[in-house]
Amino acid sequence: MLDIKFIRENPDLVKENIRKKFQNAKLPLVDEVIALDSERREAINEGEALKAERNKISKANGPLFGRLKKCADEAEKAALQAEIDANNAAVKANAERMTRLEEKKANAEAAMNKLLLVIPQMIDESVPIGPDDSCNVEVERFGEPKTPDFPIPYHTEIMERFDGVDMDAAARVSGNGFYYLMGDIARLHSAVTAYGRDFMIDKGFTYCIPPFMIHGNVVEGVMSQTDMDAMMYKIEGEDLYLIGTSEHSMIGKFIDQILPEDKLPQTLTSYSPCFRKEKGAHGIEERGVYRIHQFEKQEMIVVCKPEDSKAWYEKMWRWSVELFRSLDIPVRQLECCSGDLADLKCKSCDIEAWSPRQQKYFEVCSCSNLGDAQARRLKIRYKDENGRMQLCHTLNNTCVAPPRMLIAFLENNLQADGSVLIPQALRPYMGGKELLVPAKKSNL
Repeated sequence: MLDIKFIRENPDLVKENIRKKFQNAKLPLVDEVIALDSERREAINEGEALKAERNKISKANGPLFGRLKKCADEAEKAALQAEIDANNAAVKANAERMTRLEEKKANAEAAMNKLLLVIPQMIDESVPIGPDDSCNVEVERFGEPKTPDFPIPYHTEIMERFDGVDMDAAARVSGNGFYYLMGDIARLHSAVTAYGRDFMIDKGFTYCIPPFMIHGNVVEGVMSQTDMDAMMYKIEGEDLYLIGTSEHSMIGKFIDQILPEDKLPQTLTSYSPCFRKEKGAHGIEERGVYRIHQFEKQEMIVVCKPEDSKAWYEKMWRWSVELFRSLDIPVRQLECCSGDLADLKCKSCDIEAWSPRQQKYFEVCSCSNLGDAQARRLKIRYKDENGRMQLCHTLNNTCVAPPRMLIAFLENNLQADGSVLIPQALRPYMGGKELLVPAKKSNL
């Protein structure tokens, strides 16, 4: 959400930013917002003038009442009363006009704020320009992609050999897009989550388990209306939504707060289940546990001063790389282009893991700098060293999302005999196991 003052003073820059995001249909919104802002300001200015006039009349009536009280001449008394009556009529008309102006201001403000929620955040100058994710740019690779000399089964087939997944039972109980994890695969899921938690604690982050449901005003504060409609499940009859990621409730934690400057940055790592509609048709590579309605995730959140957000962004995505490499999973960093950025983001990148089966990379983490967009909507502020109120910047990044992490982990650590190696870093979370042996014989 952009500052209306910034839009008013830089309409051409805002329009150019919209063009860079390939959202030309939103170009007229800039002029509409400026017109509504002008209408709002005119109502405010006229209202202030009327208040001053009212105060002047009220002040003038004081001496008139005094003179009227002492006056003995009937003609003079009549003249004074007429003047007082005229002043009172003016005050009444003034009040009626002020009421209409207040309504005009409120209506203009409501319409303006509705449009401000749709105009996208200014993107960082380093963001590559392109209409969609096909224009995302590979920046760097970490680790050598493996190409085993044996076929890699689909991830659910690997899990089934460990009696580790039951999609059919989940479909009977909950429908498509759900799963049961069991045995070593369920334990592996929990191990990866716990490892991600401790990994971030070791980086100095505070561990947090947030609410899994949030109010509508928090949803509006942390994401765009388009994303909200596509992702969020609403609790019927209540002002509550199931979170799609713990970022939603973690950023919401600071709503309407003025944070002490010496308490910044706030660095938090949060665990939660995540619930998503995941509408639309999905190809075969997005079946199984890749794109689902419910999953668990360890997240990292930073609330900081504006001048520090770029440095935090670099640290955060590099930690994702470090974590995946510690589990022997090759990854790459992919810079998201302008058309692939959600409206609240000013810069974002994906960390993609190597899939030996597909012989390509797929997304497992997403790191985003949202600048002051969420902070402006939620009024997350701090006082600088000069006592001036400033908006914070907010950032988020996936630490680990086990369903996709499991796919990358199983494929990259699968052996020719069907067993799965457990990297050194994960063994303490797996009871010291170095190898998972399938319950069912492999045909590899």
